[in-house]
Amino acid sequence: MRELERLSLGTREATLAPRTRIGILGVVIALTLALLVSRLWQLQILDGEDLRTISEKNRMRLIRTPPLRGVIYDRRGELLVDNRPSYDVILVPEDAPDIRKTIEALSRYVPTEEHLSDKIAVRDLRRPSYEGVLLAKDVPWQVIAAVETHQLEIPGVNIETGTRRDYLPNGFAAHILGYVGEISPRELAQAPGYRMGDLIGKFGIEKRWESILRGQGGGQQIEVDAAGKRLRVLGAVEATAGQSLVLTIEAELQRKAESLLEGGEGAIVALDVHTGEVLAMASRPMFDPNQFARGVTSSEWRSLVSDPLHPLNNRAIQGQYPPGSTFKVIMAAAALEKGVVTPATRFFCSGGIPFGNHFFHCWKKKGHGGVDLRQALAQSCDVYFYQVGQRLGIQAIADYAKRFGLGAPLGMGIDHELGGVIPDAAWKKARLGAPWYAGETLSVAIGQGYVTATPLQMAVVAATVANGGTVYRPHVVKRVLDDAGEPLKEYGPEVLQGTNIDPHTLQLVREGMIDVVNAPTGTGKKAKLLEVLVAGKTGTSQVIAGTKGKGTALARQFRDHAWFIAFAPADAPKIAVACLLEHAGAGGGAAAAPVVKEVLETYFAIARKEGTHADEVRQEAHLAF
Repeated sequence: MRELERLSLGTREATLAPRTRIGILGVVIALTLALLVSRLWQLQILDGEDLRTISEKNRMRLIRTPPLRGVIYDRRGELLVDNRPSYDVILVPEDAPDIRKTIEALSRYVPTEEHLSDKIAVRDLRRPSYEGVLLAKDVPWQVIAAVETHQLEIPGVNIETGTRRDYLPNGFAAHILGYVGEISPRELAQAPGYRMGDLIGKFGIEKRWESILRGQGGGQQIEVDAAGKRLRVLGAVEATAGQSLVLTIEAELQRKAESLLEGGEGAIVALDVHTGEVLAMASRPMFDPNQFARGVTSSEWRSLVSDPLHPLNNRAIQGQYPPGSTFKVIMAAAALEKGVVTPATRFFCSGGIPFGNHFFHCWKKKGHGGVDLRQALAQSCDVYFYQVGQRLGIQAIADYAKRFGLGAPLGMGIDHELGGVIPDAAWKKARLGAPWYAGETLSVAIGQGYVTATPLQMAVVAATVANGGTVYRPHVVKRVLDDAGEPLKEYGPEVLQGTNIDPHTLQLVREGMIDVVNAPTGTGKKAKLLEVLVAGKTGTSQVIAGTKGKGTALARQFRDHAWFIAFAPADAPKIAVACLLEHAGAGGGAAAAPVVKEVLETYFAIARKEGTHADEVRQEAHLAF
């Protein structure tokens, strides 16, 4: 009986075991399905949007297309600044499985002063990893060939085609044109629409006209494979080229001015007397903008900024020098206008005059004898102008100097322009906390003491005397062109201020300046031209008091500066020129007047050539008609 019960129980256990297993299996399957459903819900519903975005980023990339920068011409259409193709080495971090190994391998093919790994280290981590990091700019063909040949060793490294600024050689007009460079973090914070790696104007016209020259960038949406290889373009927005500029500069005259300064330090400025257009503005020593266009190295930059001759300094607008005897032009006009002298008033020069406990010398030790205003200008008699200064007083001198545009920047349209100093009692009190002394007025009367001016300002003084008393704002941009080369905007003459000086007074000053160049006793005879009447004024400004007249016997840094300002033709003025030669070791008549003569010769040679050409065109048109 018990045996039967055991048999019966064994049969029931055997019957229940498969059911149990099926039940357990069902539970497992249900749980698995539940997990799968919940995971699908999480992936598709909860995280779906984020995952979709990540997926799209992996498959599609946005590639920025920089705009083509506008070019720059001279007034006659000569191309001064162009763009040229360049090739950069780029690393896309996302496509480089091991960036360290890639950089190590790449270093064998890309010679660079800086470590490539440093450039990776400073990259902007906010940028997507599929955006390239610039490792080397404007590389030569040998590097391009090496990178393309060793692609398997350097995954993620590409050669990207772009453009670079192309400037004329030998630093042509470098201080006017300026240069571009990679945007700095500080500039980036102030310039919306730019990104790290973009180029931006850093100096000169390139900086001041950045918004015109830059254009608008575009881009492409491209599809790539898992290795980052481009498959197809999904969409594109074309970049818009920047607008171009036509400058007032006459390239041939600019070249001549620069050649005349070669090997020395100084500046030459030539202006159209009736418009304020800058025809030439040379400053030496100079720098090469192409250095910056290809990416200036650390050692090159250190060399430039530590150079004691300061080649980055635009002496034409940043150099502030005592104007020396060129300032007598303003003194003469002020004296006539204030009635402290007449054209016939004569002073006797014996070589100097005592004043207080000091003896003020004339540059001519033996003296000029009796001289009137015109003779005093022609012979640059210091004693005459010492006495004019006493009669005028410092406040009147300052007033008339400012009427000619001195004492403040002229706003010519290039950054870092300085305004020089026109002192008076209030200036000295505020600046030095001391009263004005009458003896200081004598120094100012001959362009020494505290008074300083830039070569640009003295060119404006000459132009203002030449045109009858109107101070035009000097400007260097004549026209803006669209990307088809059509004019968009013209920049004409802008009157900065009038001098309110009687035309007869200025005529007397002009006559004195004509004598400077053309009278037998004139100090500027070396500027005389055979076919064109030139008016001018010499100037020699002391660097160190008491060293005047010792010339090249002095250490170079103590030698006087040489000035000459001029306009021509004196009877129908068109051009005004100012020349400043630092530490020339000779006076303005000996050193600077011959330089201005060559500038004027070049200007009138160009004008004659243009006239001949115009005559030929008119004759051809007449014959055709």
